[in-house]
Amino acid sequence: MRPTIDEYFMELATVVAKRSTCLRNQVGAVIVKDKRILSTGYNGAPRNLPHCFEIGCIRQQNNIASGTRHELCRAVHAEQNAIIQAALHGVSIENATVYCTHQPCILCAKMLINSNIEKVVFMTVYPDKEALNFFEMAGVKVERLSLNL
Repeated sequence: MRPTIDEYFMELATVVAKRSTCLRNQVGAVIVKDKRILSTGYNGAPRNLPHCFEIGCIRQQNNIASGTRHELCRAVHAEQNAIIQAALHGVSIENATVYCTHQPCILCAKMLINSNIEKVVFMTVYPDKEALNFFEMAGVKVERLSLNL
Protein backbone atom coordinates (compact mmCIF):
# COMPACT_ATOMS: atom_id res chain seq x y z
CA MET A 1 0.00 0.00 0.00
CA ARG A 2 1.24 3.49 -0.83
CA PRO A 3 2.30 5.41 2.30
CA THR A 4 0.93 8.85 3.05
CA ILE A 5 3.39 11.71 2.66
CA ASP A 6 3.87 11.81 6.46
CA GLU A 7 4.47 8.05 6.59
CA TYR A 8 6.92 8.30 3.70
CA PHE A 9 9.09 10.97 5.34
CA MET A 10 8.89 9.28 8.75
CA GLU A 11 10.08 6.03 7.20
CA LEU A 12 13.02 7.97 5.75
CA ALA A 13 13.76 9.34 9.24
CA THR A 14 13.94 5.76 10.54
CA VAL A 15 16.47 4.92 7.82
CA VAL A 16 18.53 8.01 8.69
CA ALA A 17 18.48 6.89 12.36
CA LYS A 18 20.35 3.72 11.38
CA ARG A 19 23.50 5.88 10.99
CA SER A 20 23.33 6.86 14.67
CA THR A 21 26.31 6.04 16.85
CA CYS A 22 24.38 6.40 20.13
CA LEU A 23 24.13 3.35 22.38
CA ARG A 24 20.80 4.36 23.99
CA ASN A 25 18.58 5.80 21.27
CA GLN A 26 19.03 5.78 17.52
CA VAL A 27 17.33 8.98 16.39
CA GLY A 28 16.82 10.33 12.89
CA ALA A 29 15.45 13.62 11.60
CA VAL A 30 14.42 14.74 8.13
CA ILE A 31 13.58 18.37 7.37
CA VAL A 32 11.11 18.78 4.51
CA LYS A 33 9.45 21.66 2.66
CA ASP A 34 7.05 21.38 -0.27
CA LYS A 35 7.54 17.59 -0.28
CA ARG A 36 11.30 18.02 -0.80
CA ILE A 37 14.04 16.91 1.58
CA LEU A 38 16.12 19.87 2.73
CA SER A 39 18.34 18.20 5.30
CA THR A 40 18.80 15.08 7.42
CA GLY A 41 20.51 14.34 10.71
CA TYR A 42 21.13 11.55 13.17
CA ASN A 43 22.52 11.57 16.70
CA GLY A 44 26.21 11.00 17.21
CA ALA A 45 29.47 12.48 18.48
CA PRO A 46 30.71 15.79 17.06
CA ARG A 47 32.95 15.69 14.01
CA ASN A 48 36.38 14.10 14.62
CA LEU A 49 35.53 12.89 18.14
CA PRO A 50 35.20 9.23 19.12
CA HIS A 51 31.71 7.77 19.06
CA CYS A 52 29.95 6.24 22.04
CA PHE A 53 29.95 2.80 20.44
CA GLU A 54 33.77 3.09 20.45
CA ILE A 55 34.33 4.42 23.99
CA GLY A 56 31.08 3.85 25.87
CA CYS A 57 28.19 6.03 26.94
CA ILE A 58 28.80 8.50 29.76
CA ARG A 59 25.04 8.63 30.42
CA GLN A 60 24.81 4.85 30.86
CA GLN A 61 27.97 4.77 32.97
CA ASN A 62 26.49 7.37 35.34
CA ASN A 63 22.88 6.10 35.31
CA ILE A 64 21.54 9.41 33.99
CA ALA A 65 17.81 9.19 33.36
CA SER A 66 16.46 9.75 29.87
CA GLY A 67 15.17 13.28 29.34
CA THR A 68 17.50 14.83 31.92
CA ARG A 69 20.96 16.42 32.03
CA HIS A 70 21.26 16.82 28.25
CA GLU A 71 24.63 18.52 28.69
CA LEU A 72 26.07 15.21 29.91
CA CYS A 73 25.97 13.55 26.51
CA ARG A 74 28.62 13.28 23.81
CA ALA A 75 26.06 13.24 21.02
CA VAL A 76 24.78 16.06 18.90
CA HIS A 77 21.06 15.35 18.56
CA ALA A 78 19.53 14.37 15.22
CA GLU A 79 17.48 17.57 14.98
CA GLN A 80 20.55 19.66 15.79
CA ASN A 81 22.58 17.88 13.11
CA ALA A 82 19.82 18.41 10.54
CA ILE A 83 19.76 22.15 11.35
CA ILE A 84 23.57 22.31 11.22
CA GLN A 85 23.70 20.50 7.85
CA ALA A 86 21.16 22.92 6.39
CA ALA A 87 23.20 25.88 7.67
CA LEU A 88 26.49 24.46 6.35
CA HIS A 89 24.99 24.11 2.88
CA GLY A 90 23.09 27.41 2.88
CA VAL A 91 19.63 25.84 2.86
CA SER A 92 16.79 27.75 4.51
CA ILE A 93 14.54 25.59 6.66
CA GLU A 94 12.08 28.38 7.43
CA ASN A 95 8.45 27.19 7.43
CA ALA A 96 9.55 23.57 6.95
CA THR A 97 8.41 20.39 8.70
CA VAL A 98 10.76 18.17 10.65
CA TYR A 99 10.10 14.42 10.87
CA CYS A 100 11.78 12.90 13.94
CA THR A 101 11.84 9.33 15.08
CA HIS A 102 11.65 10.68 18.66
CA GLN A 103 9.96 13.71 20.21
CA PRO A 104 12.49 16.55 20.37
CA CYS A 105 13.98 17.45 23.75
CA ILE A 106 13.78 21.00 25.14
CA LEU A 107 17.18 21.94 23.66
CA CYS A 108 16.15 20.83 20.18
CA ALA A 109 12.72 22.40 20.60
CA LYS A 110 14.32 25.80 21.22
CA MET A 111 16.55 25.41 18.17
CA LEU A 112 13.65 24.31 15.97
CA ILE A 113 11.51 27.22 17.17
CA ASN A 114 14.28 29.72 16.39
CA SER A 115 14.78 28.07 12.98
CA ASN A 116 11.14 28.93 12.18
CA ILE A 117 10.17 25.30 11.77
CA GLU A 118 6.43 25.23 11.13
CA LYS A 119 5.60 21.66 12.14
CA VAL A 120 7.14 18.77 14.09
CA VAL A 121 6.06 15.19 13.41
CA PHE A 122 7.45 12.47 15.69
CA MET A 123 6.88 8.80 16.52
CA THR A 124 8.38 7.95 19.91
CA VAL A 125 7.48 9.94 23.03
CA TYR A 126 10.43 11.41 24.94
CA PRO A 127 10.15 12.24 28.66
CA ASP A 128 10.34 16.02 28.19
CA LYS A 129 6.91 17.65 28.46
CA GLU A 130 8.46 21.13 28.61
CA ALA A 131 9.53 20.79 24.97
CA LEU A 132 5.90 20.26 23.98
CA ASN A 133 4.88 23.29 26.06
CA PHE A 134 7.48 25.43 24.26
CA PHE A 135 6.20 24.30 20.85
CA GLU A 136 2.63 25.14 21.86
CA MET A 137 3.58 28.59 23.19
CA ALA A 138 5.58 29.31 20.01
CA GLY A 139 2.75 28.22 17.72
CA VAL A 140 4.63 25.27 16.22
CA LYS A 141 2.29 22.47 15.15
CA VAL A 142 3.16 19.11 16.70
CA GLU A 143 1.84 15.74 15.64
CA ARG A 144 2.55 12.22 16.83
CA LEU A 145 2.54 9.63 14.06
CA SER A 146 2.28 5.91 14.71
CA LEU A 147 3.90 3.63 12.17
CA ASN A 148 3.99 -0.13 12.01
CA LEU A 149 7.57 -0.65 10.86
